[in-house]
Amino acid sequence: MKKRVGLFITCLADVMRPSIPMAAVELLEAAHFEVHVPMSQTCCGQPAYNSGDRRTTLTLAEKFLDEFESFDYVVAPSGSCMGTIKTHYPDVFKDQPDLLRRFAALQPRLFELTDFLVHVARLTEVPGRFDGEVTYHDSCSGLRELGIKHQPRQLLALVPGLGLREMEQCEQCCGFGGTFAVKYGNISAAIADDKCANIQATKAQAVVLGDLGCMLQIEGRLRRQGDHTTQVLHIAEVLRGKR
Repeated sequence: MKKRVGLFITCLADVMRPSIPMAAVELLEAAHFEVHVPMSQTCCGQPAYNSGDRRTTLTLAEKFLDEFESFDYVVAPSGSCMGTIKTHYPDVFKDQPDLLRRFAALQPRLFELTDFLVHVARLTEVPGRFDGEVTYHDSCSGLRELGIKHQPRQLLALVPGLGLREMEQCEQCCGFGGTFAVKYGNISAAIADDKCANIQATKAQAVVLGDLGCMLQIEGRLRRQGDHTTQVLHIAEVLRGKR
């Protein structure tokens, strides 16, 4: 019997780039998992948590728990969302013993997409192809909260035709930071300019990453600078072969 995966598609992917969760579904199904997408899912609570609104965060966290705790695994194509869930929900539930107990049972089954594909699905081949070179941006939350570093590179190495050019300061923030980009627009833009310069210096055809917030920030800044050539792609799209 196939293991059941609950896919948390994330707010930004749902609204801004649904090709990402669609690619994730196809990758998981190709790896012989039964994929379920609870239609009642909404936000992980990250914006509320980062803004200090613990009441709203708790409501959303409990809702997530109700929707996903029955699955064998829960996967999200986003380091920031899964970082919030896996790393910060214990704090959110700290005054709710029953919820904390339920979450503790679910926590080992929570995975960011590339981590799941490498360590659970153990992919040795992918359906996608990319004829050219890419560079990879390490998103802050995935890197620092979940240890997502080697997993995307291991998967990109499986893509026929793809070459990887590492950029300078690949682990440096893109400047998005959720509401940071709104509250401190000038600082955010300056950080993004540094990131875009490092991307362009590689002369790669595309920058690949695993978090849609970073995608929106980087692609938006590249286009404002007049760069309409460099592609900005989620790793799920590359692995699936959708460009």
